[in-house]
Amino acid sequence: MERKNAWETYDKKHLKELEQICQEYRDFLDQGKTERECVDTIVNAVEAGGYRELESIIKAGENLKSGDKVYSVWMNKSIVMFQIGTKPMTEGLNILGAHIDSPRLDIKQNPLYEDGGFAYLDTHYYGGVKKYQWVTIPLALHGVVVKKDGTTVELNIGENEDDPVFFISDLLIHLAQEQLEKKAAKVIEGEALDLIIGNKPIVIDKKKDAKKEDKKNKESKEKAAAKEAVKAGILDILKETYDIEEEDFLSAELEVVPAGKAREAGFDRSMVLAYGQDDRVCAFTSMKAMLDSPQTERTMCCILVDKEEIGSVGATGMQSKFFENAVAEVMNLTGEYSELNVRRCLAHSCMLSSDVSSAYDPTYASSFDKKNVAYLGDGMVFNKFTGARGKSGSNDANAEYIAHLRKVLDDKKVIYQTAELGRVDLGGGGTIAYILALYGMNVIDSGVAVLNMHAPWEATSKADIYEAYRGYKAFVEGVSL
Repeated sequence: MERKNAWETYDKKHLKELEQICQEYRDFLDQGKTERECVDTIVNAVEAGGYRELESIIKAGENLKSGDKVYSVWMNKSIVMFQIGTKPMTEGLNILGAHIDSPRLDIKQNPLYEDGGFAYLDTHYYGGVKKYQWVTIPLALHGVVVKKDGTTVELNIGENEDDPVFFISDLLIHLAQEQLEKKAAKVIEGEALDLIIGNKPIVIDKKKDAKKEDKKNKESKEKAAAKEAVKAGILDILKETYDIEEEDFLSAELEVVPAGKAREAGFDRSMVLAYGQDDRVCAFTSMKAMLDSPQTERTMCCILVDKEEIGSVGATGMQSKFFENAVAEVMNLTGEYSELNVRRCLAHSCMLSSDVSSAYDPTYASSFDKKNVAYLGDGMVFNKFTGARGKSGSNDANAEYIAHLRKVLDDKKVIYQTAELGRVDLGGGGTIAYILALYGMNVIDSGVAVLNMHAPWEATSKADIYEAYRGYKAFVEGVSL
């Protein structure tokens, strides 16, 4: 079938809107490099768009009516939004679902140590990563430290120009003969991904300390500094700058991510190069589609969740009851709640499981089926099925649902393509689609093609970002199946 390149269809008006959306998208990426930061950024955006917190409405004893907009946050890492339609919710929702977690390195609970004159933070990688891609690049530290008294210290170090950055070392090429004989999966071991955070030993000013500290504290500090002077120096900085003790790492969630802002890529500025586009490219376009859509017949919903990269597990992943509970609460406030009505609502719903797809890379052409792969610039992507090899772990969308979506998108002149995630038997992947499909609703995977997926820096086409936004907007505004 003939493929249509989205760039060839745009007039000046489309190009102007495209650039505006992609600028907003780059800002979103810069502001949200962790799940918590994403949720904070999204809450600010939706509240400015007229959405109210569901929990505050419940406490106030208010009801919801057609046209009302509400959101609910769970553990600061997942968020769901609803815009109430004119039809009963038992007739189903139009749902956009994406995830806001991305592959990264997490700081362990007992991480700080010194070796060879360096201070390190021990890490554990999160999600599917090629470990060798994370060495020798500038890294930033984001997250929260929660102290025993409940005080939360937010950290975001490495993003401003005057911030320090951190890094992971690699063996110099002159001594790497043995290392280069290893398989790529073993070139850098997981336990070797430790973050270098300092190299300067602390210098104790005994006269100054004598004035500020009692004898016991002074002797303890001098003893620690003599044994691990670089580590002691780091602890001194953490205490002075952030009021953090070493034991506070026990109740911290700190993430190591690539330092630097999202950038336009190519002489033609046709692409976006940034960390975390899997799956924040779909999260942003889903959120914006909700914000820009008027009142509709069917209630529209957007669910943005955590933990997809490790199986959608835990209290903030799609497998938790957070989404189902939120639907029940909303139906209660519209006067429709019953256990049976919640089940009817979910079963009659339609969903786009908005996640990224692999983009065709000519350098590695043998990994793809050219007839069934996504191309940068050819619009938003639909994956009828995902999974691995014999579709293991896949949601496989019904033909009737796909036909319905074709009409909705064609009526709005949205550019889209279909794809599979690589060559049969080579590998594969999963999304949150199969979890929502358990309710019996129609679900299909859709999203944006990504080059360098799961790498510290991923690439997308501005045209595909724009078409995803247009496609999601057409879907939530569309009629039911």
